[in-house]
Amino acid sequence: MPTYDYACPACGHEFEVFQSMNDKRLTKCPQSGCKGKVVRKIGVGAGFVFKGSGFYITDYRSEGYKTAAKQDSAPAAAAPAAAAAPAAPAAAAAPAAKESKPAKGKGKAGGG
Repeated sequence: MPTYDYACPACGHEFEVFQSMNDKRLTKCPQSGCKGKVVRKIGVGAGFVFKGSGFYITDYRSEGYKTAAKQDSAPAAAAPAAAAAPAAPAAAAAPAAKESKPAKGKGKAGGG
């Protein structure tokens, strides 16, 4: 059974009532001394949960997935720190890479 919000424009009283969808709307203000008519406000509705595949990646993951994700993220976090430390060897490796490219090109052209 839903909860409905009501408001009385005459006295400004706002309240909620837990009633069936088949029940008639309230018409009289429950505030003592007020003879105004109440108005049912538009409700926000109920919350719901998506289950199954096709929704947010982080929702409803199994414990096995969570532990595997932690193991994958731990080496990835260590890799950027290791790559930033050896600046000189990375500069020496760059010319070697340039030399190997023509060798690959000769191998393809000669084998064809």
